[in-house]
Amino acid sequence: MAFDQSAGTTDAAFDASPDVLTATAQGHLRTIIERLERLEEDKQTVMTDMKEVFAEAKGEGYDVKVLRKVIRIRKQDKAKRLEEEAILDLYLSALGEV
Repeated sequence: MAFDQSAGTTDAAFDASPDVLTATAQGHLRTIIERLERLEEDKQTVMTDMKEVFAEAKGEGYDVKVLRKVIRIRKQDKAKRLEEEAILDLYLSALGEV
């Protein structure tokens, strides 16, 4: 084993240090970062497309805020949504709002 005079350690100890990545780990890290960057680009493209569709819907007279709510509701599990609506109705009626 060679001795690293600047760090005062052997090469094996230097390679095993948690502060240093092996060539394989560096390559894997680079791959992960590049994939995430591509996904971020794709996300921006999708967000731009969604913005255009919402603008189109607004131009046709649809309420964008309500469209967003419809999308959020449709994502929910039906049973969970019905339970939340029942609780909401209960709370509102208890407050005299219904």
